[in-house]
Amino acid sequence: MHSENPTPDASASADVPDLDTDDLANELEQLRAALAGVREEALRERADLDNQRKRLARDLEQARRFANEKLLSQLLPVLDSLEAGLKAAGDSAGPLRDGLELTLRQLLKVGEDNGLAQLDPEGQAFDPEWHQAISQLESPDASPGTVLQVFQKGYALHDRLLRPALVVVAAG
Repeated sequence: MHSENPTPDASASADVPDLDTDDLANELEQLRAALAGVREEALRERADLDNQRKRLARDLEQARRFANEKLLSQLLPVLDSLEAGLKAAGDSAGPLRDGLELTLRQLLKVGEDNGLAQLDPEGQAFDPEWHQAISQLESPDASPGTVLQVFQKGYALHDRLLRPALVVVAAG
């Protein structure tokens, strides 16, 4: 029994097609271009993920800063009522007035601790972004566009307007 075994060199040469160096160089260039494209795409996706992460962090920070906006907005009429009560009490000293002042100061402190700022623009220049003019009056003592009187104080939360101040402005 005699078996024929082809030589290893003969079988290897039969499986490998003849490739010239130009074909190999072209294939290498195509692979390099594909690799560069994949790298560029990976960098772009990484940048997109980084931008998305930054956007989510910014949105989360905004949500934290303004999470109590609704509650503070609902407290504004309470602040107005306390100020009206103090105005109605006049200059008379007494425990009721002292209690109202203390309560008002405490509420304003809580608001300030949470980013609430009171807008009391009397004597300042009228700013339509922060003030709402309800009337104009001639005033020889004030320059035109100056807030003469504040009917209702305004409030801002972290530089975002919650309620504009209702004001009377000097005409001119």
